[in-house]
Amino acid sequence: MNQEHSVALCSLAQGDLLKNRCARALGIVGLALALGLGSGAGARAQSAPVGVPDKSFPESVTSTKDGTLYVGSFNLGGVVKAAPGGKAEQFIKPAAGDSRSTLGVLADEKSGMLYVCSNDISGFGVPGPSDTKGAWLKVFDLASGALKGSAALKDPKSLCNDIAVGSDGTAYITDSFTPNVYSLKPGGTALEVWATDPMLAPAKDGVGLDGIALGSDGNIYVTTYIPAALFRIAVKDGKAGAVTALKSSRPLDHADAMRTFGDSLLLIEGNGKLDKVTIKGDEAQIETIKDGLTEPVSVTQVGNTAWVAEGKLSYIIGDNKEKDPGPFTLKPVPLSQ
Repeated sequence: MNQEHSVALCSLAQGDLLKNRCARALGIVGLALALGLGSGAGARAQSAPVGVPDKSFPESVTSTKDGTLYVGSFNLGGVVKAAPGGKAEQFIKPAAGDSRSTLGVLADEKSGMLYVCSNDISGFGVPGPSDTKGAWLKVFDLASGALKGSAALKDPKSLCNDIAVGSDGTAYITDSFTPNVYSLKPGGTALEVWATDPMLAPAKDGVGLDGIALGSDGNIYVTTYIPAALFRIAVKDGKAGAVTALKSSRPLDHADAMRTFGDSLLLIEGNGKLDKVTIKGDEAQIETIKDGLTEPVSVTQVGNTAWVAEGKLSYIIGDNKEKDPGPFTLKPVPLSQ
């Protein structure tokens, strides 16, 4: 990731309101938004990388228990899926349900829904497949791909980033350019601000909320991307409580996508790492599982395998834009509890 990548995406996501601010962000590394992390308990009988369409710039990956992988596209929109041992095929067509560039994706088998973050990133030179303005949470049927719901993030500078679903079916959504975590209750038609706190606001030259996951303790954990940080949002009776900044055992670098992993969490760092995060009180123990990944943006767990999407976003919005990104794959990484 690089300076150009970060400044351009800041300008895109917040429009004219942030152009001046983002112009001052030349000292930060580019933003690779990673969302839509799913978990699956079943085993995918495959250890080789899974190919996705050329030049599709996968931004997020999720999965179901049978090992089927679902992948969004930063530029093409829509969602493709790959069954175990099969090839990626189109599942949700680009622009379906007035969607645009698809960032976070999350499969929730309990409700039978696929949650998708749709955003207008045309200001960054990525037009996407439709002319829908703004940031939206789209809900599709996990079996048929039919649109089931659509809810707008109403702040004009919002960017729908990542999604988690609670045990009661409530969906929680991070917004990278406001200090808000939104919620959508089962059967709901509009997003509500579930949690907000100044600590979650984007820094002056930074990027705010990114990953989100439910902890085994029943609380919700979120990351901010620049500066990289990890927070706990206490949950009581479904309501948000205190927000606590956690102390990590080592500095994080562009804390990105995150998802529940047993009693721990999986975390993507934009500098090429997949981590295991173990929470102990107000401290977070960071253990690197895999380093050397190429511009990783997302991860999903299927059994004992983490599938990592390498978005290579600098090849579409950064200083590698004129270069060939090569093939795109989802890379398997062995896991142990």
